[in-house]
Amino acid sequence: MKTFIILACAFIMTAHFAAAQQQSSTTIKGKKIVSEQQVNPKKGFVVIETTLGNITIQLNDSAAPKHSANFRKLSKDGYYDSTTFHRVIPNFMIQGGDPNSKNGERQTHGIGGPEYRIDAEIGLSHDRGVIAAARQGDQINPQKMSNGSQFYITVVPTKFLDGQYSVFGKVVDGMDIADKIVTVPRDPRDNPLEKVMIKKMTVIE
Repeated sequence: MKTFIILACAFIMTAHFAAAQQQSSTTIKGKKIVSEQQVNPKKGFVVIETTLGNITIQLNDSAAPKHSANFRKLSKDGYYDSTTFHRVIPNFMIQGGDPNSKNGERQTHGIGGPEYRIDAEIGLSHDRGVIAAARQGDQINPQKMSNGSQFYITVVPTKFLDGQYSVFGKVVDGMDIADKIVTVPRDPRDNPLEKVMIKKMTVIE
């Protein structure tokens, strides 16, 4: 059975949007180093509408273009609509994006996704409020390729995950909602007893 996990203690926006985003950079010995993103506040974001409130994500196309493009496409296509946050761990993260979570067979939540994986784009740090891609463990996925749809949002800094998972954006509004989600009552598999649903995602561009 495939499982897509975030390892914690052993288990545990490419400026394609020229009008929306520019890179602030410096040049050192001929190498261009991207230091930050300058973003049009009206474009280049994804709003995750949940049953507990909204979370707004700023995607980082510079650092993780493949993951950002995939997340944006799935959001536009309605892929995430009616899925849930199927795994929540206090003082760690909330995980969602599995199409299996639309059904009542809770044992299948966390093992679904598209029939493709995404090449690792590892580099950004796991600060509080980042969004990153879930993946299978190193034993069967040594290239650290990401699941095609599942993602997690950190509620605390989790630097021990740096170098292991592909971070592709950050929360710019609604961290209070993520904090609320992570504390809901859950079962032994860390699946909320009452569904925390992603009603829809809206791409702003």
